[in-house]
Amino acid sequence: MKDQEIVENKNLLKCREQLYRLIISQLFYDGYHAVAVELTNLVRADPPCPPSDRLMNIFKQANQIEQSKESNLFDDVVCGLDLEFETEGTTLAPEPASYETAYVTSHKQPCRAGCFSADGQLVATGSVDASIKVLDVDRMLAKSAPEDMEQGREQHVHPVIRTLYDHTDEVSYLEFHPKAQILASGSRDNTVKLFDISKASVKKASTVLSDCVPVRCIAFHPTGDYMAVGTDHHVLRMYDVHTAQCFVGAIAEQQHKASITCVRYAGTAKVYATGSMDGSIKLWDGVSGRCINTFSQAHDGAKICSIVFTRNGKFLLSSGQDSLVKLWELSTSRCLIAYTGAGTTGIQEHQTQAVFNHTEDYVLFPDEATTSLCAWNSRNASRCHLMSLGHNGAVRHIVHSPTYSAFLTCSDDFRARFWVRKVNTH
Repeated sequence: MKDQEIVENKNLLKCREQLYRLIISQLFYDGYHAVAVELTNLVRADPPCPPSDRLMNIFKQANQIEQSKESNLFDDVVCGLDLEFETEGTTLAPEPASYETAYVTSHKQPCRAGCFSADGQLVATGSVDASIKVLDVDRMLAKSAPEDMEQGREQHVHPVIRTLYDHTDEVSYLEFHPKAQILASGSRDNTVKLFDISKASVKKASTVLSDCVPVRCIAFHPTGDYMAVGTDHHVLRMYDVHTAQCFVGAIAEQQHKASITCVRYAGTAKVYATGSMDGSIKLWDGVSGRCINTFSQAHDGAKICSIVFTRNGKFLLSSGQDSLVKLWELSTSRCLIAYTGAGTTGIQEHQTQAVFNHTEDYVLFPDEATTSLCAWNSRNASRCHLMSLGHNGAVRHIVHSPTYSAFLTCSDDFRARFWVRKVNTH
């Protein structure tokens, strides 16, 4: 009986702890930060509680008696970041600080663009020297572990599988087609070019989208049929990839007031988002192209550097030249979490991206002044270990693999570094 009582008492303590955590999360979510912090200290909540309205949703669920009793709120847990659901404090993905450099590739001038293919098998890098390299991930991994390679094969396994020279100015942005073997590149030569990389002999673009101003950012529609293009102009361009026909929004007052620095689609394509040098973030209807929301002065007036939707489409992660990273809840149009501690000066000189890792457990952001990587737990904003990125210049682009523990950093030191979490099999 005593053993049973001990088990029951442990379960009761665990239930109380979970209840306290729910209360603290709800207080943070509702804006009662001082009360939440005080309660956190009283009950010694560890790890820190993220802001979440999960308690409210449980309460609503309990009051909906007419619903089927078989329904269970906790059966709907989805992969990735969803603050409505509690995690056990530990994450399955490794901390970014545990990654190592597996391969380094060099350009003749600063490297400022990079991307992964949707399956994580290819990487592309772009440079001020107008060149583009396409690299095979498996070959980079093989090069980093020559002891695992068949003898005599080292010289035959070169990671760079394509080198493209079709631009006349800096390659500013790269993105792989979501379904086809096509690489799109935006450039300061006022063009977007589409390369069919399934052909080993490819040298020139198969499609060219021309503009009258430098291209800053591009994003494929999840179907791959359309492409959003942001330029030094304040109006976003939308292209039909098959016909090269261009569309723009018809309502002038809905547009940005300055150059568009970033554009991203939500996974469902129901909405897309743009960030601008005017300091605002705008959400657009994916069908009508009308602006449905604007976060003015999203980073206190600083230029917007990057935006990315969470996979479930509930949140938007943004970074600005104020060196802050913010998580926006789209249903309430408010900043739910601010990830702080990057940027010793507070204001950075260059545009740098904040990205999620492949599981959305962590937020990654290169610190410009120290060329180190800042990382946070995405749910509670607790800081992870700082990590040196080994570059001799500012990191101008970072992108994480969509499928596994690896990321790419591109720098003004002319180099791109491929980082991966190595698993010791010996």
